Amino acid sequence: MRKIFIIFSLLIFSYNANACPICGCGGGNLYFGLLPNFNSQFIGVRYHYAEYHTQLANDPTQFSTNHYNSIEVWTGFNISRRLKVFGFVPYYANKQVDDDGTSFKNGLGDITVMAQYQLLHTTKRTNSNKVLDQQLWMGGGFKLPTGGFNVNLKDTNTTIADINAQLGTGSLDFLLNGLYTISVGNFGLNASATYKINTTNHDQYRYGNKFNSTCIGYYKIAVKQHTISPNIGIGYESVSSNVLNGAKVQYTGSHVTTALAGIEFGFNKIGVGMNVQLPMEQNFAEGQTQLRLKAMAHLTFAL
Repeated sequence: MRKIFIIFSLLIFSYNANACPICGCGGGNLYFGLLPNFNSQFIGVRYHYAEYHTQLANDPTQFSTNHYNSIEVWTGFNISRRLKVFGFVPYYANKQVDDDGTSFKNGLGDITVMAQYQLLHTTKRTNSNKVLDQQLWMGGGFKLPTGGFNVNLKDTNTTIADINAQLGTGSLDFLLNGLYTISVGNFGLNASATYKINTTNHDQYRYGNKFNSTCIGYYKIAVKQHTISPNIGIGYESVSSNVLNGAKVQYTGSHVTTALAGIEFGFNKIGVGMNVQLPMEQNFAEGQTQLRLKAMAHLTFAL
């Protein structure tokens, strides 16, 4: 691990002042996916997990495996028939295992508030007497710098692990979001996209803007008064390069395409769901970092 420290230090304090986060997985994330099937307000808890492994191409003895865990309280409520507001409050418990040992970083992350407005909602019967329902929601919001960004970028011991393991971006960031759902009878398709615009924090560091999208197909099975909805889909995430003091940071910027499979359960006013995402194609740090797994589980209550 000492060689990684030396490489990162040289890159951080080179003439171009380019830091070297070896993967583009820092800076937080926002996932919508399938929303619970509640017509009213809801509150719940979601658990997110992601695992990345880094190994230097020119020295395989230098490695790092990062485990990103978050427990997130999320809520949604109606301002009017067409306007909804969502809130996300994450708590992170990150773990890094490398050739020097194991380290942990825990704490409150960046709180996000978003609003969505319904632009379209149509319902009609098909020739086979099935209900065809379409909804289109568009909106946006902001992310507050409530999570810690406590990195001394002038310290020659500062490494990629320090930057990517931060609990927040240290900046006020903005989000744009769209959500489209179409269902015919028991079959449905959900497509969502979120674009996150990061600003420069007080340390003159800016995480790259992030685009995240999913397309999920599902089938709703009624069991008495309950529902079971298995689902499969695809996800795509793209992150632009980080910037330090106006210069792009080497090895940042990434993209990944994942295959997704999950299941949702509806029990009256209780929703339970989970999914797993596995990488199909990815590019982090010129292949030196690999996403191994993403997973999510939630327990949500209608109010």
